[in-house]
Amino acid sequence: MKSSYHPHIMEIIVRVVFVLTLVNFGFLNGQVYDVLKFGAKGDGTTDDSEAFVEAWKAMCSSGGSNKTLLVPSDNTFLLQPLVFQGPCNSPSVQVQLEGKIVAPLNKAAWSDFKSYEWVSFNKIIGLTVLGSGTINGRGSSFWEANMPASKRPTQLHFEGCNNLEINGITSFDSPRNHISLTDCRQVKITQIKLIAPGDSPNTDGIDISTSTDIEIYDTIVGTGDDCVALNSGSINISIARMRCGPGHGISVGSLGKDGEESIVENVQVTNCTFNDTNNGARIKTWPNGKGYARNIVFMDIMLTETKNPIIIDQRYIDKGRIDVEESSAVAISNVTFTDFHGTSRQDEIIKIDCSEVTCCKDIVLDRINITTVDGNKPIVECSNAYGNSTNAYDGCLKTQ
Repeated sequence: MKSSYHPHIMEIIVRVVFVLTLVNFGFLNGQVYDVLKFGAKGDGTTDDSEAFVEAWKAMCSSGGSNKTLLVPSDNTFLLQPLVFQGPCNSPSVQVQLEGKIVAPLNKAAWSDFKSYEWVSFNKIIGLTVLGSGTINGRGSSFWEANMPASKRPTQLHFEGCNNLEINGITSFDSPRNHISLTDCRQVKITQIKLIAPGDSPNTDGIDISTSTDIEIYDTIVGTGDDCVALNSGSINISIARMRCGPGHGISVGSLGKDGEESIVENVQVTNCTFNDTNNGARIKTWPNGKGYARNIVFMDIMLTETKNPIIIDQRYIDKGRIDVEESSAVAISNVTFTDFHGTSRQDEIIKIDCSEVTCCKDIVLDRINITTVDGNKPIVECSNAYGNSTNAYDGCLKTQ
């Protein structure tokens, strides 16, 4: 009797067993954690928060590397305020956002509308958030209620996250600022879009505080407020090739509020465009603050109908505040504005209004070519400012 054994059949069996082993190995070791497998519905109306948290806990507690929490495409996930808590056992984890994440329909539908953060990532090392998906905070009900910014939630909050990368995602209509970085180190943000109406209030694009070594490049930010706000503790910040507007430009500050000591240093903003913004390059400090802002460069900036193209404002007073007699100030020094081109919506194209307590020192205005939309002669104003103008507007800055 002839044997029915065929070598190619055994080869097929071996391959199938091998593939099944790989699949099982991947499942057990948690390479991909799909939120749908943890009970998320993805119908846009069911609260999927618990499923997201459970998927995160399973991924974060597993060993190995390159773990991924997957938010799949063709689904819309409704989330209430939640926290992705670290540290994780894996040296590198990622959240792959391909679908849509939405907040509750309005303020009344939030489980805790007084929460300061909507989606928060806390103390995670080696985190990457990437994908072509979107996150929508449905913030209009917060704006329309005229709620103070401090009472509204941030869309994406990262705290204590080192070696962080954010890539590709799009954020819409945050109740407050879209992304905040606090106590983070070694961060790269690229290819993202942050979008909100031009009149939305206190909806900064990216807020940075007590964080160092941050790179932001090839981004589109138009949120109605600061495209980037560099608050105290922002050190070694690089922003390049950002399309900013509508909004309030890129701001250092505000610094020194309520007499606080603030520090910002080593900032480079290069090759950025400002379209229909209320400010371009701005440094703003409160009277009676302390600390310093130094070693700051704004270079190769293109302006389109920008209201205040270059501004240092050391008399910054926010809404509801009254002016006070100044006894101290944040010290501003070594600030360069170079290669500015484009148009201003108002005649005053440069305003450098510094504190008479500390004065601004080592300010450079170089190759400034800004015209006014109405064709009037540009106006330049400097007060208590020392430095040099080259091919710009001689006589504005005092020489030391």
